Amino acid sequence: MIRIIDISAIWILDSRGNPTIQATMQVERDGQYFEAVAGVPSGASTGAHEALEMRDGGTAWGGKGVNKAIDHINTTIKNSLAGSHFERADQIDEHLLGLDGTENKSKLGANAILGVSIAAHKVFAAAHGTTHYDYLRDLYFSHITTSNFPRLMSNVINGGAHASNGLSIQEFMVIPNTGNILSDVQMASELYQNLKKLLTKHGLSTGLGDEGGFAPELAGTRAALDLLQEAKQTILGGDQIDLAMDCAATEFFDTNTEKYLLDGKELSGDEISHFYGELVAEYPIISIEDGCSEDDIEGWKTLTDSIGKKVQLVGDDLFVTNSRRFINLGVNKNIANSVLIKLNQIGTVKETCDIINLAKTNGYTTISSHRSGETSDAFMSDLAFAAQCEFIKLGAPARGERVAKYNRLIEIYHQVNTGK
Repeated sequence: MIRIIDISAIWILDSRGNPTIQATMQVERDGQYFEAVAGVPSGASTGAHEALEMRDGGTAWGGKGVNKAIDHINTTIKNSLAGSHFERADQIDEHLLGLDGTENKSKLGANAILGVSIAAHKVFAAAHGTTHYDYLRDLYFSHITTSNFPRLMSNVINGGAHASNGLSIQEFMVIPNTGNILSDVQMASELYQNLKKLLTKHGLSTGLGDEGGFAPELAGTRAALDLLQEAKQTILGGDQIDLAMDCAATEFFDTNTEKYLLDGKELSGDEISHFYGELVAEYPIISIEDGCSEDDIEGWKTLTDSIGKKVQLVGDDLFVTNSRRFINLGVNKNIANSVLIKLNQIGTVKETCDIINLAKTNGYTTISSHRSGETSDAFMSDLAFAAQCEFIKLGAPARGERVAKYNRLIEIYHQVNTGK
């Protein structure tokens, strides 16, 4: 049994300069003491159905303060857990869910709960003398026997809510496919560096968006894809790189007209599905995320029926890492074929792992994903490897908060292959 000694939280800055939570848990096992720290990410393009991220409101920090959530950790959660004994970290998650008691974690805040949840899983791994990924594998994924690394989804051109360059599509990503995570990271980094040179050559801005990708002003979706195709030719083996888009279509969907305003054109659900189909035929696109708005179920059905057998269709705002929503919409309505996994959308590690297993059982691929507002916490990389997610979405191979996740995958590779 592991005894919880103390739980505390402070605010830190995320990668966009906004406050977020850093939670610390201290435990004791057989006379030995262990401590772990967790940073909580935050999104800019957030789905309406996500668990509640508790913010203070008011004028300080533009209303984005997290003192209320921190107080919940330092008082309610600490008082409820300190001195208690647990065998497993998932039991702490169950306790937290009971303590909050709401469907969307509006009592304590999903950000408060997640900070404690991640810290608990980290410190329990330490108390058992094992890695984060091995502890997660033993606890949630013991039925998995493979040790593959996820394919990288590197966001190298930012648009939408992540930039102010007029691009409708939020993310344009490259997906190396060398078969080796070290080579994949190298290829992503080389393309990123060469893309910067290309932008300079073409007289375009090399300013960055929220996730470290470049945010040049381009004519539209095809212009961005053409630029990536050109960048691929600048590196050895560039033909091994696939492309992907996160459309974040909720951001450019007009609920009054039920039309999409994409690249300056007004498109119906049928028309936007046709547009994506054209892009898939013209470019090596293997994944399209949130191609339709989060509540445009008819549009999602049309999109899935149209190109669902040709390309990975990822539900982010559609599913928000919520098992109930995934079953009701994905499985029962047969829409999309992949689930984006974001820890802070649902608020606990246990619930996150539950939907990964549920998705895999139903034949959906899974993508462990960062958020636009990140910290240097790399727990999601351990999760991706433990759960054998097919992909991991990390942003650009630049900026410390993104690089930390890439570097953690490199560390895991060497640990797995050398035992060190």
